[in-house]
Amino acid sequence: MTLAPRVYIVIGPAGSGKTGVARLIAGLSGAAYIDKDTACTRLTEALLDLAGTDPSERDLNPYYQSVVMDLEYATILDLAADNLRVGRPVVLDAPFGRYFFQPDYLAEVTYRHNWPADVELVVVRVQVDSETARERVRARGCARDRSKLADWDTFWKAAEANECRWSDGRRLVFDNRADGLTADEVARALAGLDRSSP
Repeated sequence: MTLAPRVYIVIGPAGSGKTGVARLIAGLSGAAYIDKDTACTRLTEALLDLAGTDPSERDLNPYYQSVVMDLEYATILDLAADNLRVGRPVVLDAPFGRYFFQPDYLAEVTYRHNWPADVELVVVRVQVDSETARERVRARGCARDRSKLADWDTFWKAAEANECRWSDGRRLVFDNRADGLTADEVARALAGLDRSSP
């Protein structure tokens, strides 16, 4: 029996540890790992520079918000399609926060990006507390995080209020506070998904 290809969409605010969780899932499941930053940053910075804007600013950059961000997501969703069409599961590592308000977002993505009709969608939400997230963001030292750290309370309040309203897909939730998650915890969660697969 051939199993439907699976997409793990790993979401969570900056500093939640999405990347660590996404990499664990990819390693344990044999899925292709697609990170929006890796796939898009060089091109994004070039576009922002050509537009005469700060290439490291995202949150407060109108050109990035109105033009470039959607291109980044279209790129990783097409890369996912390439892998799904050859039967490879995929882990997507990106915030996706802009799209949380759309209940039918995942159905639209499946259609627009020509994902297989039988694709199994798994939304992996990574939770964390504000202080742990802020320390992680500070420690990674990325220029694009400057505006977040400059007014962390405002950023965190907005992130917490941005509820994911997607109606499609199965759900996994991981608490990734200061101590972090172990590979065993993630493996158990994935095994539970497999046991309950339709």
